[in-house]
Amino acid sequence: MDRNLALEFVRITETAALSCSRLIGSGDEKAADQAAVDSMRRAFDSVEMRGRVVIGEGERDEAPMLYIGEEVGRRSENDPEIDIALDPLEGTTICAVGGPGALSVIAVATKGNFLHAPDTYMDKVAAGPKAKGVISLSKTPEENIRAVAEVLNKKVNDTTAVVLNRPRHEELIAKIRNMGARVRLIDDGDISVALATAWDDTGIDILLGTGGAPEGVITAAAMKCLGGDFEGRLNFRNENEKERALKMGVTDLDKIYTRDELAQGDVMFIATGVTDGPLLKGVTMLPGEKAFTESIVMRSRTGTIRRIEATHVLEKKPIGMRP
Repeated sequence: MDRNLALEFVRITETAALSCSRLIGSGDEKAADQAAVDSMRRAFDSVEMRGRVVIGEGERDEAPMLYIGEEVGRRSENDPEIDIALDPLEGTTICAVGGPGALSVIAVATKGNFLHAPDTYMDKVAAGPKAKGVISLSKTPEENIRAVAEVLNKKVNDTTAVVLNRPRHEELIAKIRNMGARVRLIDDGDISVALATAWDDTGIDILLGTGGAPEGVITAAAMKCLGGDFEGRLNFRNENEKERALKMGVTDLDKIYTRDELAQGDVMFIATGVTDGPLLKGVTMLPGEKAFTESIVMRSRTGTIRRIEATHVLEKKPIGMRP
């Protein structure tokens, strides 16, 4: 993939983040998500690519735009074929209540290199580069935490596992606490905290539990860029979801997918902060109709990680790309 595309995708995540930032703390999840979706979809039209959404807002009958299978970009004959996994607002509840860690994210790969995951749950485990190869869903949570503590040269009771705060995780949380490890509960947005395991100064060592499968694929792409590790296993809620998975090409419903099976080949990950979090600063509205954003751009081929700070003069942005 042309590395110059990365800057085009940063512009798109910035646009989505700016658009939904007007609704931070509004209490209106649907409006915040819709603002991000609308602006991201419009911004895709100017990119020189033949893009296809493989992880998006849902299937065609559930989402009017950025649905799975939708074609985006200028789509000229010589444009590259790109598969896109996206979440215009990862952490809709976070944005609506003004909590930490909401993002606008895009992961891209050449055609056919992302798992086409249905909108179901996924069992997940993620950790940073030092723990690559020592975590697995075939291990118990206790075994994974001990393995991560060992490679990080930490005591178990100094090791922090982040888990979505859901009733389904009550047993998992009890197991972590009973072994003496720390638990950090989050209400939403597991992509940013999964990536936070790759930085020593975040205090987050491992992600455990069950979350959205689409977010799992995006996380795998990001962890590939960071050199971290991730495994996922689809966790279906009903037979209908299993049938949809089979139609999308999933052949083994119980398979544990490695990071590189979820995101094959060269991938890029792009994110812009919506609210302040462990990964990025959120959108800050400045005097004079200006706004500040912080974004991150990562490429698996080179391992390069770029942070981009931008000040936007909102009145000079094209109509339809202003918040």
